[in-house]
Amino acid sequence: MTAAGRPEGLSAYIAVTAAYWAFMLTDGALRMLVLLQFHMLGFSPVQLAYLFLLYEFAGMVTNLSAGWIAARFGLTSTLYAGLGIQVVALLALAMLDPGWALWTSVVYVMAVQGASGVAKDLAKMSAKSAVKVLAPSQDGGLFRWVAVLTGSKNAVKGLGFLLGAVLLGTLGFVPAVLAMAGVLATILVAVAWKMPGGLPQGRKGAKFSEVFSKDRNINWLSAARLFLFGARDVWFVVGIPIYFYAVLSDGTEAGNRAAFFTIGSFMALWTILYGGVQALAPRLLRAATRPEDELVAEARRWAGMLFALPALLALTVWAAGAPAPWLTVTLVAGLLVFGAVFAVNSSLHSYLILAFSSSARVTMDVGFYYMANAAGRLAGTLLSGLTYQWGGLAACLGTAALMVGLSWLCAGRLQARTPQAARA
Repeated sequence: MTAAGRPEGLSAYIAVTAAYWAFMLTDGALRMLVLLQFHMLGFSPVQLAYLFLLYEFAGMVTNLSAGWIAARFGLTSTLYAGLGIQVVALLALAMLDPGWALWTSVVYVMAVQGASGVAKDLAKMSAKSAVKVLAPSQDGGLFRWVAVLTGSKNAVKGLGFLLGAVLLGTLGFVPAVLAMAGVLATILVAVAWKMPGGLPQGRKGAKFSEVFSKDRNINWLSAARLFLFGARDVWFVVGIPIYFYAVLSDGTEAGNRAAFFTIGSFMALWTILYGGVQALAPRLLRAATRPEDELVAEARRWAGMLFALPALLALTVWAAGAPAPWLTVTLVAGLLVFGAVFAVNSSLHSYLILAFSSSARVTMDVGFYYMANAAGRLAGTLLSGLTYQWGGLAACLGTAALMVGLSWLCAGRLQARTPQAARA
């Protein structure tokens, strides 16, 4: 305990969480701004997916190297770099010229989104790795702290989706982006000025080759994570927003504003629910009183439970044949349930990657794991545009079901560690 009665490391944990919240608020808002703005400009579903491809690919590359960078230079360095690069990306996006040719705009926005992808995964890897170092080891402390960080982050990102839609409908694209850049820059300065001690400062002997894990659990968990997040983004990134826009907007300016608000509200509600369930996952699973082998088994069980939801929704959309009010209500309800079950899966993964990692390798293993996470988002993003253009929302949801099935197969290969390894 510290002199103030706080657990050791809590002050640093609070500072890291606050910085991560600020980042994810702008990340969610930026995604919604870009998606809706360029849909209004006439981009097809595939072209919209292209805008986010470099974002996800940059996340893959960043996570592969960020674990080594953090091990070499320290976690605060990568956290500040993530926040700073996001400010630069927002300022660059504000310079987009509406008079540019279509593909010039696509390439420019892809490049800016790529920088934002680098920023996000530097911030994410830093925050998640910090939990392993700072969390108390007894009474399920690690699961609780990572669940609070991850759950609150997703709730904040959900508010960002709503914020982005509201800002686009009120301020417009450029003023909204500039406002977010100013706020994030202010928070970066404040966090850098007041960051308490407690985070690792790096070690000069860290080798890049250490990034690749030889632990079968970490490799299978990373594969399960890849397919899990691919299953979410295959309908989340392009399919559902464009489906709702087609159903809700009549093409007028007032109709567009109403559609933006409704789409942003749904995306925000889904992500906030997801984050709330993530934060509650340790209680739902009674993690404080259960051994690690039981939580490994829960990861397999919850992946199996998730499969039925997108499969049933895909069949429902296919059977309906055309949009209808009852179908929209069914989709909203079904995807909210999907979000809750998905959240437990995600929370278990976030705990297990830290439980399987040793403190000496945590940034390397977390970086590798989130590289797989980004690869899943990359695949889901591309497939979201392709499947929606090919077969509409039913194809998006059917592909999601297939990817959940693959995640379940990978989770089935996880093995509980020996008690000696668990204490390492």
